[in-house]
Amino acid sequence: MAAAARLGAAGEELALLEKALGLQGGNKYDAHGERQVPVLQTNNGPGLTGLVTIASYLVKQAKKEQLLGSSAEEKAVVHQWLEYRVTQVDRRSSREDTRTVLKDLNTHLEDKVYLAGNSFTLADILMYYGLHHVMVDLTVQEKETYLNVSRWFNHIQHYPGVRQHLTNVVFIKNRLYTNAH
Repeated sequence: MAAAARLGAAGEELALLEKALGLQGGNKYDAHGERQVPVLQTNNGPGLTGLVTIASYLVKQAKKEQLLGSSAEEKAVVHQWLEYRVTQVDRRSSREDTRTVLKDLNTHLEDKVYLAGNSFTLADILMYYGLHHVMVDLTVQEKETYLNVSRWFNHIQHYPGVRQHLTNVVFIKNRLYTNAH
C-alpha cells in the first residue's frame, strides 16, 4: 500500500479494486508523467499504463470478465463510462466542472440502476471511487439536486466489497423539500 499511497488517488483506487476483485494484491504501481498516470509493472515485459487499462487487466486477472460487460453493446457502454471517468471526472478543475459531471450522471441514471443499464460493472466501481470525495462533501440539498446520482452512489457503496475503508456517505430517506409551495 506504500506504493499506492505514493501514487495517490489512482494507486489507492487500484489497490481497492484489487481487494474488491478478491486478488491478493502485491502489484507494484508507479506514476508516469505530469498527470501522474498510473503504471503497473508486470513480469511479462513493459508496464501497463492508465487507470482503465490496468483496471481491465485486474478484472481479467481475477477472472471476472462479466464486469467488463456481457454483450458487445454493454462492453461498449462500460468502456464509454470508463473513458468518461478518466476524461471528465478526473480532469475536473472547478466547482462548475463538478456540477456538469453530476448533472450528466444524474440525467443518465434517471432510468437505470447501474451505469451500463441493468448490470453492475467495472464502470460503476471506478466511477464510485472517482466520485467518493465529491459525494462526501455534498450538502443534503445538493444530494437531493442529484437524486439519481445519490440513489446510484448509495447502492454502489453498499455493494459487497466495494466501499471497504472509505467513508460511508449518508443519504436521508425523506426529501427535505417538495415542489409544493
